[in-house]
Amino acid sequence: MYSLLRNLLFCLPAEASHTITLPLLDAARATGLIGLIAGRPAVSDPVSVMGLNFPNPVGLAAGLDKNADHIDALAALGFGFIEIGTLTPKPQPGNPKPRLFRLRDQQAIINRMGFNNKGIDHALASIARSQYRGILGINIGKNFDTPVEKAADDYVIGMRKCYSLASYIVVNLSSPNTPGLRSLQFGDELRRLLAVLKTEQASLAVSHSRKVPLAVKIAPDLADHEVGLIADALIENDIECVIATNTTLDRSAVQDSPYRDQAGGLSGAPLTDKSTHVISVLADALQGKLPIIGVGGIITGADAAAKIKAGAALVQIYSGFIYRGPELISESIKAIARLHK
Repeated sequence: MYSLLRNLLFCLPAEASHTITLPLLDAARATGLIGLIAGRPAVSDPVSVMGLNFPNPVGLAAGLDKNADHIDALAALGFGFIEIGTLTPKPQPGNPKPRLFRLRDQQAIINRMGFNNKGIDHALASIARSQYRGILGINIGKNFDTPVEKAADDYVIGMRKCYSLASYIVVNLSSPNTPGLRSLQFGDELRRLLAVLKTEQASLAVSHSRKVPLAVKIAPDLADHEVGLIADALIENDIECVIATNTTLDRSAVQDSPYRDQAGGLSGAPLTDKSTHVISVLADALQGKLPIIGVGGIITGADAAAKIKAGAALVQIYSGFIYRGPELISESIKAIARLHK
């Protein structure tokens, strides 16, 4: 069923098909037809990470449901957890269209969306209306017109607003589509930001009587020594999790595509090995002191299992889900479960 839908939707421009697909999933859930799209029910493979109990280790990465408008339908497909966003304090339109491109031959996507979202207040209202009670990650970022040196202010606003509804909060420092954002991954800037966020987390934990874990999402375009320095900063500041990785600026694997010169982050199959390598380097540097969520180029169950073998505790999918559909969820859960036997 999904293959038929995908072939029809791929006749449309990438962003138009994205805009159409999510309401179609909502309609399928409302009419009881979501099972035709979801296929076989996802298998159970529970895992505990960050003090949270996940029904299975395969989640939806941020970016697909930025505004939390479709959580219930997406959860019905079998994901073990859902991550929404990236959300900014104020709504913003993102970059001019076209800004999303399918590289079908390479099973890849290039996007330069630019944190387009309806603002964190809209998303929180959507979450409050939803019936979903599973693990929910809320991914936060800075507005495009907030100077990098004041980025911490936007992250603190995001934390304060979403704290009561989040299972974990993701600090996105690695989108290539917000100027200057990736500079926050390094050196004193990173340490200052993490210190501010941990202070805010401690205050919020007291006022809400619960501690919501903080995760930091990093880029794949890092040298091994840079990954090690980030790992040191995360450990020093008692960050609870790291997500590796975001999209890449590297185009070496898509030189045959007519879209190779489009600006933006590349995801999908060309990112598989690069992301898994970063996970492996992170795992060596972290020595189990905090967990890793592996994301980037998971197109098959074997790709998901490779991320776990490299050191991830959980995985997330996005581009692979666009190409493969819900089949990839259960395939990935089963491949990871086989590692545990």
